[in-house]
Amino acid sequence: MALYPKPPEGSWTEHYADVGTGVVSYEDCISPEFYEVEREAIFKRAWLNVGRVEDLPRKGTYFTREIEVAKTSIIVVRDLEGQVRAFHNICRHRGNKLMWNDFPREETKGSCRAFTCKYHGWRYALDGSCTFVQQESEFFNLDKTDYGLAPVHCEVWAGFVFVNLAQEPSQSLREFLGPMISALDGYPFGRMTERYDFRADVNCNWKVFLDAFQEYYHVPVLHSQEATPAARPKMNGFEAPHYQLDGPHRMVSTSSVPRRLWPADYQYPIEIATRSGLFGPWDEPDLGEALPGTNPGGVRKWSMDNFQIFPNTEILIWANGWYLTYRYWPTSYNTHRFDGTLFFPPATTASQRAANECAVVMFKEFALQDAGTLVGTQRALESRAARDDFPLNDQELLVRHFHKSVADWVEEYEHKIVGV
Repeated sequence: MALYPKPPEGSWTEHYADVGTGVVSYEDCISPEFYEVEREAIFKRAWLNVGRVEDLPRKGTYFTREIEVAKTSIIVVRDLEGQVRAFHNICRHRGNKLMWNDFPREETKGSCRAFTCKYHGWRYALDGSCTFVQQESEFFNLDKTDYGLAPVHCEVWAGFVFVNLAQEPSQSLREFLGPMISALDGYPFGRMTERYDFRADVNCNWKVFLDAFQEYYHVPVLHSQEATPAARPKMNGFEAPHYQLDGPHRMVSTSSVPRRLWPADYQYPIEIATRSGLFGPWDEPDLGEALPGTNPGGVRKWSMDNFQIFPNTEILIWANGWYLTYRYWPTSYNTHRFDGTLFFPPATTASQRAANECAVVMFKEFALQDAGTLVGTQRALESRAARDDFPLNDQELLVRHFHKSVADWVEEYEHKIVGV
């Protein structure tokens, strides 16, 4: 799909002809049968972000990820040579889960020089090779070199660790990301290492929540309580100034006057006291003059870019020097796990720490407002009282494109892989 930095005229949607302007179906959010195909067609074939290199700060550090949609657990590790690797979290002897602590179904992290199975003591080096078998002489013609950990394709882009569960991915990570996402190569993600992590299990399909962050048509209604009483009468509509599509990926830019320049009666006392709020700290860090890949539409008064990496990752980059990520992990056709992480340059003073934490609190409130509608939406959709004729407006271009991309991947899988 071609890139369109700015449409010459008309609506955004009309300039992506293959996306269409008709009504859409939400059957892909309520069908158990569709979910089963989606698991195979998307989550076992696409590149999935599972963390950042800061999660592996030293040689020998590791973490596990439970990828329930693919019915697997993986280990991601920085080996003794410094390379980031990934393996299925399973012992090659009898299939015991290899790395876990008190509860086998929970994720864990730590540091070690080898992986040792809790069941029979088989041991594996950090490069996955099998190095020790308990009572090896009692096995029949056993060659340890044939029983290393099952590898998972793993690549790193801009400090983000991705895995691909396919036996052989159809594209490298960089090919998959495409030019719109990979243009962020030089963005200083690695300088923002003060982080705040949140996780929630949500009773709705993963796409229902992802849709909530793909359009800002809802902002004046759902988030009106984020504005002071003086500001609410002015919240009578919002339109983002730039949308862009690239393959299955999407992005949208927003614009705004910096919050610190808003009239005092448009700011809550806590914002004034901490010089921070929903849009982040007011005092911008020095990240350099160029922020590669950001604001691709050249938006005046640029505020934020939301880059959405198919299938389930979003990176929101704020003009005032911080970013956050969202990831949506399906756990069934009508449930998922939401991960949100905020990243700031490390605070060096108490006031900077207070500003970061105020932004975190505001983010939680903002996310809870979005999440508060989701269970009701899922239940209403499952009633099938309305089925395949949901109209979307021009601001919902990314919603339309996302569901089309999901359908395209499922169709390709069924036709080319399965032969349906």
